[in-house]
Amino acid sequence: MPVFSSPAIVLRRADYGDYDLIVTLFTQSEGKLAVIAKAAKKSTRRFSGVLELFSFIDAVCRRGKGMPVLQEANLVNAHPGIRTDFKKTAYAGYWTEVVHAWSEEGHAQPVLFRLLAFVLDGLDRREMPEEVLSLIFQIRFLKLAGMQPNLTHCRGCRTPLEDMPGSNAAFELAKGALVCDKCKSTLTPSSILSKGLLKQLQWMADADLDAVRRIRWTPTAQEAAGRFLETFVPLHLGKPLRSLKVLKQLR
Repeated sequence: MPVFSSPAIVLRRADYGDYDLIVTLFTQSEGKLAVIAKAAKKSTRRFSGVLELFSFIDAVCRRGKGMPVLQEANLVNAHPGIRTDFKKTAYAGYWTEVVHAWSEEGHAQPVLFRLLAFVLDGLDRREMPEEVLSLIFQIRFLKLAGMQPNLTHCRGCRTPLEDMPGSNAAFELAKGALVCDKCKSTLTPSSILSKGLLKQLQWMADADLDAVRRIRWTPTAQEAAGRFLETFVPLHLGKPLRSLKVLKQLR
């Protein structure tokens, strides 16, 4: 039976029988993968403290006729700074639920894997405010998932953002695009966002991942961007996200 190994992040875990666990991993080489960890609840040698949510591990799995079996799991980073803070746990739960909801089983997404690892590591080490890390994750996830909002020009007449009058622009959430005053429909709800915020989000979606560490947000822009993305992401995923409801309640 073929055996494979990969860096992985624990997305979910659930009891299976008296002793086993079903663990959903987001692996670098195989994408999202549900595996069975046999005797994980009673083994203190093989899996103790390794299969906690958000942990970064090196996983060794064996394929067979049914679900892959997790043979070994070596802990790389438990991210203890996340699980000891309710707010950080809520943010990590939101990001991992988005990845779980969108990803197909067995389809590798190495760039998304790197993005998730980046924000979880930043959250654990307190490199940036969790609100900013969430903006980075959401706008870059949307681009990787092919759902990136059009932040550069009017969807109707294609007028560039810079040529639209005023300091703000209208964005139609359902259409996922900017719209100028001439093309705006009274039947389609729209949000009003500052041009500076739109340009900042566009830059953050396209810049090198390490470069976004240097970006600075005003409290007003940060709040507006968070409100916009936390509405846009579940809308275009096509499902409500329980973790986002928890996160909003904690905030």
